[in-house]
Amino acid sequence: MRSYKATNYVLAVNMTTILKSVIILIIALLSIFSVTGILTSMKPQYRITSDSLNQAASGVKGEALYKLFTLENRSFNSILTKEEKELPNLSSLLFSVATNVSFDDPRSFLGRELPGFSIFDGNILVAGEGTDFTNMPIESVPPQEALDTENEAQLKNIEGFNDGSENRDAGKSVLTTGEKKTVHLYFTHTRESYLPYLEGVSDPDSAMHSKINVTKVGDMLKSDLEQLGIGTTIDKTDVIQKLNEKGLSYYNAYQESRPLVQTAMTNNKDLLYLIDIHRDSQRRNVTAIKINGKSYAKLAFVVGEEHPNYEQNLRVATELHNLLESKYKGLSRGVISKKGSGTNGKFNQDLSGNALLLEFGGVDNTFEELQRSSIAFAEIFADYYWQAEKVDHHLSPEPVRQ
Repeated sequence: MRSYKATNYVLAVNMTTILKSVIILIIALLSIFSVTGILTSMKPQYRITSDSLNQAASGVKGEALYKLFTLENRSFNSILTKEEKELPNLSSLLFSVATNVSFDDPRSFLGRELPGFSIFDGNILVAGEGTDFTNMPIESVPPQEALDTENEAQLKNIEGFNDGSENRDAGKSVLTTGEKKTVHLYFTHTRESYLPYLEGVSDPDSAMHSKINVTKVGDMLKSDLEQLGIGTTIDKTDVIQKLNEKGLSYYNAYQESRPLVQTAMTNNKDLLYLIDIHRDSQRRNVTAIKINGKSYAKLAFVVGEEHPNYEQNLRVATELHNLLESKYKGLSRGVISKKGSGTNGKFNQDLSGNALLLEFGGVDNTFEELQRSSIAFAEIFADYYWQAEKVDHHLSPEPVRQ
């Protein structure tokens, strides 16, 4: 018969070590919650961000997110068709998020590989007739010699040029802002010019001039808006000259135009709309159109995405595009958004929810074509403006002063 000896085990517990571990755990949890709270409560401009993460998230379409949301709340399925209810291909979605490559956009294959390729980047939010990724507005950078006043081209074809100071057939309005100036025109890229008026210049990037440029389009638009009863101011400060004087690059243009806009807003509390007038670097096949047998310079709206007023700016630009489509089909190339490295991303539009960046034609357009487009845009803008006044400001119409 076997005998067994009982074995006693003693477990020693060090309460000091356990207490320390618990305290460390509590401190770690408190630290995590505190840091998270601080980061999420900071203003957007001071938050730590990841450009790569933002790029990846932006690659996920809203439709895909909406479908994922319907998995939690089935009631949202009621507005979807049978085809729309199908979930996106998971492998394609993961590939797009991981690589930032979209098979629908060939630019995504080259955007990070070619220097300067980002100037062609952007998103088509509202496509105009014929607008696609191959003919979007180009934010070109001119060579430094083109910005030197002493080397600029001789002018041609300017005999009998109408700068907009004379009344044209834009019509008179029964509505008026009276003494109030509610629209402000300005020019960040002041010297953007047009090739038909520059002797010996054929390169679109070099289409720059200190006298014949987009400020002449501003003169036209100011005259047309005022004939339709909308008080308008214009600032033709040569931003390029300021850059030259300070030794700054062309990329700093918005840095120099911003104080001009802020001063205008401070000095005039009646301002409701800000319009930054530009000229695209695309050629005539993209920027000209015939409407009722007459040639027009096409328009394009550009919206910066990197500021809180983005959605309001987008709404205004989209409504103006739709109005143009209804009366001058094909005149608007659409609404394009810009963000990320290589572009400004704000375009001073963070200063107002009613700020526009408007491309008037391209390097090959003539002032005759631009004049027609100015009249058309002023007419459409006036329709939009007075409707908004009725809804938002309740201003009573005043008789036009003769």
